[in-house]
Amino acid sequence: MVVRKVGKYEVGRTIGEGTFAKVKFAQNTETGESVAMKVLDRTTIIKHKMVDQIKREISIMKLVRHPYVVRLHEVLASRTKIYIILEFITGGELFDKIVHHGRLSEGEARRYFHQLIDGVDYCHSKGVYHRDLKPENLLLDSLGNLKISDFGLSALPEQGVSLLRTTCGTPNYVAPEIEKAEFSCPSWFPVGAKSLIHRILDPNPETRTTIEQIRDHEWFQKNYVPVRSFEYEDVNLDDVNAVFDDADSEQEQMVSEHRGNEDMGPLVLNAFDLIILSQGLNLATMFDRGKDSMKYQTRFVSQKPAKVVLSSMEVVAQSMGFKTHIRNYKMRVEGLSANKTSHFSIILEIFEVAPTYYMVDIQKAAGDASEFLKFYKNFCSNLEDIIWKPPTESSKSRVSKSKSKKH
Repeated sequence: MVVRKVGKYEVGRTIGEGTFAKVKFAQNTETGESVAMKVLDRTTIIKHKMVDQIKREISIMKLVRHPYVVRLHEVLASRTKIYIILEFITGGELFDKIVHHGRLSEGEARRYFHQLIDGVDYCHSKGVYHRDLKPENLLLDSLGNLKISDFGLSALPEQGVSLLRTTCGTPNYVAPEIEKAEFSCPSWFPVGAKSLIHRILDPNPETRTTIEQIRDHEWFQKNYVPVRSFEYEDVNLDDVNAVFDDADSEQEQMVSEHRGNEDMGPLVLNAFDLIILSQGLNLATMFDRGKDSMKYQTRFVSQKPAKVVLSSMEVVAQSMGFKTHIRNYKMRVEGLSANKTSHFSIILEIFEVAPTYYMVDIQKAAGDASEFLKFYKNFCSNLEDIIWKPPTESSKSRVSKSKSKKH
């Protein structure tokens, strides 16, 4: 059974999937607002003793209301699931922008740093310490503004504690005091930025520059306009407590789920899904399989019946040495990476775009990004007979062949 509506939210396609949660596009049917819905399975988080951690993350995100922090709207629950309703951010990760477009200009980097400092300072003013800040956890909205996300490792220090001493976070981004902070900046770094970086990465937390001192720094001050915070809001944690603390009161809070029939075939993408997928209503990008787009696009379209597409993908994946698990029109592909050193996992799902047109969405669930790209290229090259190509691409191919015959 496929959930298509949860309470007042119409649920769209899956946009992310991890070990403990899925993230789906959704739309508030009362306001028309687009949101991201994080779906967690109750049994799984209880089994892995993650209730306290997730409750802390949700509580922290509800307390923090700032233009440069991803907003948590509300928390809902059914008997088997917990639904976290988040602000929908369309611009992807800052990490991806750097990888795809190369290094940022000084002005752009400074603007992002302004926004990061504003957001972090606000979190600290609420007693929230993120502890895993990195480009992968910094999202970009449609206007190119920074949004701090993923508060899973955040801390609310005990009263009277001024310094957090527990080592945590991603190794490449941990606090400077666990190492000697021996590093060098590239020669093209501006002098002002270099001096500020050295002060920020001081391994001694007692002498390290403060946020106030960062704001006063000459390099930071250029073009800096402090952000206007949201007006005061009365934030309460009633919905969080209802979901996690009191099973009896929770029965009254349970949200209704409306499901689709799993025998009806693949999910039909609604208008909301198509707008998101089309990247600004340019539907050609959905079908573009050119050399450059191969780096970014992880989907293709077929005119073959959905069951034929599914069985073809299963055969190809198994021929590549992967195990496959199929449920409805969704397939998980698992195995070892090409170098046999790490686990590799891919999620493939078939959607109906229009009558006789089916889209296959391919996402990396685990493994290295470069391994995913290799898989995607190899996988698609073995599915040429089911992948639909736009007429323009086919006509170009015919013209090219006719010219070669004449010569």
